[in-house]
Amino acid sequence: MKHITPYTGSRNPQFVTIRRGGTLQDDQHRLLAVWAADCAEHVLHYFSEQFPEDDRPQRAIEQARAWSRGEINMLQAREAAYTAHAAARTASGAAREAARAAGHAVATAHMADHELGAAAYAIRAVRAASSIETRDENGRIECQWQRDQLPKAIRALVLLDEELRNKKLWSLFL
Repeated sequence: MKHITPYTGSRNPQFVTIRRGGTLQDDQHRLLAVWAADCAEHVLHYFSEQFPEDDRPQRAIEQARAWSRGEINMLQAREAAYTAHAAARTASGAAREAARAAGHAVATAHMADHELGAAAYAIRAVRAASSIETRDENGRIECQWQRDQLPKAIRALVLLDEELRNKKLWSLFL
């Protein structure tokens, strides 16, 4: 049997699986990955419109869903995250932020607290695609859309994470 070192770092133990010394259940972890994929997919069109031949962010979102169904392992998911982030480095504006959202969505398999990165970068994508006059309102609308997608089983967990890490993540969760 493989030995797994218990979690001893500074991450919120609610986002560390029980197997690693935290309190996060596997079913919650899978739901976080699916919700993060939903957030990233909602803004993926910003990347796809600019780079129709580059499917790396789309594949990353698909891999996040595949991981949540137990079809791929964490290492495969992590590799998909690297490729989505590589796609982000080739882009700018809303396209870059959308690719980053996809990278964080699939990275949720490795570290569950990447779920909020997917949400934050999706909001940043919407804001980047908006005029200065509508940027704040469109960001709030995207944030509310994300919250409306939250399954009941992880809702309180994600909303608490938004509250605790809002300042670190550009104060996007209003």
